[in-house]
Amino acid sequence: MSAWDAHITQILAQLPTSPGVYQHLDGEGRIIYIGKAKNLKKRVSSYFQKDQINTKTRHLVQQIRDIKYVVVQSEQDAFLLENNLIKQYQPKYNILLKDGKSYPCICITKEEYPRIFKTRKIDRKNGEYYGPYSYGNTVDLVLELIHSLYPIRTCSLPIHSESIEQNKYKVCLKYHIHNCCGICAGEESKEIYQQYIAKARKIIMGGAHEIAQDIEGQMKALAAQMKFEQAQVMKENLELLEKFCSKTIIVNSNIKDLDVFGYEEDEDKVFINMLHIHQGSIIKGQTIEYHRKLDETKEMMLSYGILELRNQLESQTKDILVPFLPDEISENIHYHIPTSGDKKKLMDLSMRNVHQYRTDANKQQDKLNPDQKAMRVLERLQQQCGLEKIPILIDSFDNSHIQGSHAVGVCVVYEKAKPKKSEYKRYSLHSCHGADDGANMREMVYRRYRDLIDEQKPMPDLIIADGGVEQMKAIDEIIRSELGLNIPIIGLKKDDKHRTNTLLVGKEAAEVKLKVTDELFRLLVSIQDEVHRFAISYHKNKRSKAQVKSELDDIQGVGPKTKEKLLQHFGSVEQLRMAEKDELVKIVANHLVSIIYNHFHG
Repeated sequence: MSAWDAHITQILAQLPTSPGVYQHLDGEGRIIYIGKAKNLKKRVSSYFQKDQINTKTRHLVQQIRDIKYVVVQSEQDAFLLENNLIKQYQPKYNILLKDGKSYPCICITKEEYPRIFKTRKIDRKNGEYYGPYSYGNTVDLVLELIHSLYPIRTCSLPIHSESIEQNKYKVCLKYHIHNCCGICAGEESKEIYQQYIAKARKIIMGGAHEIAQDIEGQMKALAAQMKFEQAQVMKENLELLEKFCSKTIIVNSNIKDLDVFGYEEDEDKVFINMLHIHQGSIIKGQTIEYHRKLDETKEMMLSYGILELRNQLESQTKDILVPFLPDEISENIHYHIPTSGDKKKLMDLSMRNVHQYRTDANKQQDKLNPDQKAMRVLERLQQQCGLEKIPILIDSFDNSHIQGSHAVGVCVVYEKAKPKKSEYKRYSLHSCHGADDGANMREMVYRRYRDLIDEQKPMPDLIIADGGVEQMKAIDEIIRSELGLNIPIIGLKKDDKHRTNTLLVGKEAAEVKLKVTDELFRLLVSIQDEVHRFAISYHKNKRSKAQVKSELDDIQGVGPKTKEKLLQHFGSVEQLRMAEKDELVKIVANHLVSIIYNHFHG
């Protein structure tokens, strides 16, 4: 036993059974992983069990040289401490939080005469911020409504009471078209301007319905006083508010304050969305992305997301909608999994938001690095098949024949998940094989890799057998037994409806089910379709040539040029067979007319 092993064994023996947070350190004293535990002794000891099968966890354990821990009062305290320590130290094997793209917020500046505008930069010294907004054009709708209802300034002039008294500024065009109250020139009182800001703030915070009720009351009061022009202005404002409410997402008025979480994941990434509901309206939204490093469960990841997003959006709401329960349940928060009604609609909306974010993020990455998507899919293929290395170069085989005649075979080559047509190969197989697909496959595979050996070309990283277990056995027989090569082989299996849905892996042909929406599924089906296309195309071509040869090349006196003229004119041998002598005389010499006609008609 090494000194490191003895040190770790001693620590494991002394670990308490209390809840807490543990830290794994490497030989240089760097924290490489931070975790929480309900029972420190049980959880930390589990990393060093001999039956540990997770590859990433094995890599982590191989680097652990020391363990530190902190005992806390409860699981919730451990969860909070773990989250803070991960953010502080960013350990190599912990999940990595990647904040969502910079969503827009609404800023109300901390000026004597504030401005209201959209921004993606947040500096809380200079203003109060509302948002972020992650859905649609809600920010633009809110600002459009505010500036339609209230003549709040949009200029960036440093306006204050002294500059107004000194007549430092003059009104601009927006004042003359009634889009600004002219506060810079003292055309409006400070008290009235502050009222505009207060009402705008209320709309931003989801109080549009309350403002609408106030305006409706004022409209009726003005109408009762026979002040119809002013009442008409109020009516137009009320219509603006109603139009705004119809465009924004308003939920049941009985739903007050609520946080809604949507969840979606890739192989190593997790995406979590939060919508914050206040007074019946969605007023905030945010999506974050985590990079999963070990085998964290989705329940664990959702716990991290809830804590992070509620901190970012400063939510103290006690009611939370979730797609499934997280592994950390706070006693003072009520969790609910909606199945119907308005709350289910909100959950669906959050799920659509997180799905859109995931789609956009992947598209952006693929655009910046075209090979990244291919490598992501190939890494997935490597994991599913247990390959030693990423299958950069892939060969796939297929053969085609009709009742044993005109047997052909093809090999298509994919490099970095893209077809490499310059390396495609076609094989005319010996007729003695007939309908024996196994014999055809063995001949084709032998010729393919015998040529590669002779030409000293690189071997593929993976072979895909389209025909399932039998083809896999035929390929393996040639590859290993006759040629002494060690190339991994996988097969593709079809369901009862002749649709590919399963991967066959290893000598035992273990089945791995595939989802239709999976990127890996789409790659394998595209390879399958391409090898089918190439095989059928070659077979048709060979069959067509054979037909032309049997019908025309056996006619004495008909040479290549005459044969070409006949086919160009009639289009096919069948059309030529039905031609009369008066048609043939227009194409060929007189002495050939009777010879060709008699060949087809006896």
